[in-house]
Amino acid sequence: MLKIDIHTHILPRDLPNWKEKFGYGGFILLDHHRQGCARMIRDDGHFFREIEENCWDAGARMRECEASDIDVQVLSTVPVMFSYWAEPEDGAQVSRFLNEGIAEIVAENPSRFAGLGTAPMQKVELAVKEVARAKAQGLDGIQIGSNINGKNLSEPEFFDFFAACAESGMAVFVHPWEMMGQDDMRKYWLPWLVGMPAETSRAICSLIFSGVLEKLPSLRIAFAHGGGSFPATIGRIDHGFDVRPDLVAVDNDVQPSDYFGKIYFDSLVHSKEMLQYLVELAGADHVALGTDYPFPLGELEPGKLIESMGFPREIAAELFHGSALRWLGIDKERFAT
Repeated sequence: MLKIDIHTHILPRDLPNWKEKFGYGGFILLDHHRQGCARMIRDDGHFFREIEENCWDAGARMRECEASDIDVQVLSTVPVMFSYWAEPEDGAQVSRFLNEGIAEIVAENPSRFAGLGTAPMQKVELAVKEVARAKAQGLDGIQIGSNINGKNLSEPEFFDFFAACAESGMAVFVHPWEMMGQDDMRKYWLPWLVGMPAETSRAICSLIFSGVLEKLPSLRIAFAHGGGSFPATIGRIDHGFDVRPDLVAVDNDVQPSDYFGKIYFDSLVHSKEMLQYLVELAGADHVALGTDYPFPLGELEPGKLIESMGFPREIAAELFHGSALRWLGIDKERFAT
């Protein structure tokens, strides 16, 4: 059975010294301190993360995919590379560089990879241009953060970006980053364990309540980590919508739970019970295998959770490739070998 992983991250092997180029810092550099390993370091010297060659080498990724029976990876940058805080034109240069790298890998291995670009969301006019550029390069969608410099995705200034993706048929993947409240919960890895799920729910609720999803029914949008805390708290969200419409339903009078079956989720929930619940809520045709490869908070044995569920073959097929193909808007034949 064809298996497509919609949530994987990649970087170029070498990153420019953007600080030297732009005249200010905050960007990520790679320190290849030993064979097959590199440190992601901010240009002020602050260590961010250790990565291995599977984070930049397509050959290493394909070997690991073969070992885990994954046929296709959907590539996207590491969210720390979004650089929304940068000057808009500089952010656009960073986006172009990253997108060209992903597009090159996809072009060289079209049966093994699909690609998501990134865009300078700090200036939507530039982001819209990058959507068109990424599509022309052969990318299938755009990955964005759950907020843009603290602004919710519901802000009117971002609508043209979503409209451009809908009109051009580019899929959107929303990934949590810059978690709200993270400065108040540094200990115990809480930003990743607590903040990330909340960030994803923040993004979903913002797009529903503002009416963005209602105005753009053709927008194919997916949310990382099984939608974060949104599925688990949908009862509370619906209840709030019902009892305080004066606060919640001011821009969209459609029940929040009605959007299950319209938006997509990856399967990265780490729990059989949660995956069963998510499939029942959203439908198997709107849940797709996603692993957060190659990072440790992801699914370390790609596809194992879905395989462990004992789903009928038709349900498993949706989870392993049907939903992914539908979200990406591409045909299965593209990945025929």
